[in-house]
Amino acid sequence: MRRLFTAAFASMIAGVASGLFYREFTKINGFPEGEATQLGLVHTHLLVLGFIVLLIVLLLEKAFALSESRLFGWFFWLYNAGLVLTSAMMIWHGCLTVLGQESSSMIAGIAGLGHILLSAGMVLLFLALRKRLFATKPAAPAAAPAAAAPAAAAPAVSA
Repeated sequence: MRRLFTAAFASMIAGVASGLFYREFTKINGFPEGEATQLGLVHTHLLVLGFIVLLIVLLLEKAFALSESRLFGWFFWLYNAGLVLTSAMMIWHGCLTVLGQESSSMIAGIAGLGHILLSAGMVLLFLALRKRLFATKPAAPAAAPAAAAPAAAAPAVSA
């Protein structure tokens, strides 16, 4: 649970920092306001896909103990690797756009791999969630009937 909290917090910090970077980088380089660049999307991607999604998963972990599934570790690392890879490619592509340089198809390909990792992570999350939601629960022991319960012994009275 601590890993999820730390990852969500790191995504929140990175999301806020990317918004600040976007504003300052475009301002310093004289990029026209309102012009399209990938840098403006990184802020939202990190906050939603990182911070919000991981907070929701943290709540699911608290309720259903998702980390007891072997699939959960795979989800966590694949999803976060996909988030980092996708965000890094968006930042790279956005910086090139602001600087007026041509982007290559390599950036799009690597970002595509990041999206694939994100998708695979989400599939693993749902498989882990399904496993925990529909796991067979051990049968509860049958309650003993009240009549069979031993009666409390009365204290002995001396005469």
